[in-house]
Amino acid sequence: MEIKVLGPGCARCKSTYNVIEKVLKENGIEAKLTKVDDIIEMMNYNIMTTPAVVIDGVVKMKGQVPTESDVKRFLGIG
Repeated sequence: MEIKVLGPGCARCKSTYNVIEKVLKENGIEAKLTKVDDIIEMMNYNIMTTPAVVIDGVVKMKGQVPTESDVKRFLGIG
């Protein structure tokens, strides 16, 4: 599984990354979690607001910081 957090590195983007990282660790889920701050790569996902969460190439959320419950729902564990 590949998870990307798209955003320029703002506080909300960092919070999004941290929430996802926490859920992955707490649930023993192996995934490649990366931050993407390259505007060209972000535009490939057709997003206009950040942060955005992309899981295996599919945009799951954009424009807000997900809760732990949101992340679990995205991952199919909650």
